[in-house]
Amino acid sequence: MKNRKALVVIDMQKGSFTSKTPRFDTSGVVRRINELATLFRQTKNPVFYIQHDGTGSGHFEKNSEDWEILDELRIDPTDVRIDKYANDVFHKSELHSKLMQLNVDELFITGCATDFCVESTIQSALTKEYQITVVEDGHTTGDRPNLKAEQVIDHYNWVWRNMIPINGQIKVEKTEYIKTILR
Repeated sequence: MKNRKALVVIDMQKGSFTSKTPRFDTSGVVRRINELATLFRQTKNPVFYIQHDGTGSGHFEKNSEDWEILDELRIDPTDVRIDKYANDVFHKSELHSKLMQLNVDELFITGCATDFCVESTIQSALTKEYQITVVEDGHTTGDRPNLKAEQVIDHYNWVWRNMIPINGQIKVEKTEYIKTILR
């Protein structure tokens, strides 16, 4: 029977957080992910760190500095690391099979970039009928040609809050509220 929660941390990699690619509220997002990861571990729920593997593309080459998780994120040896190869974390990765193996049916989604990999993964998870909680203040992105990063984040939080899933549910909740329901 599936009834476990998992924290999914998408693409919080050094190559996504450079002086050329500044992200909105990076230190706040990192702090909130660390707080949630600690609570997930304490409640014996898995934490997944997703890393884009661009082997052969010249970007995010596996084991390169760009590919590494940000130093400020506290990773535990019990955390699960998954390589991803497209915006959608589920595409040709081990994520779905690992979640099934661990009896996870509820995902708490965080990471970078809101409008690319986070959005794509949420859409994919919905088609697989996961229960989804988007961590409202736990994802980030950069400024876009016509929108500031904060506007992009607010827009996607609104989109996800107003989606009607096939089965299951999608919620958008702030870290402080999630911490109260996990304890």
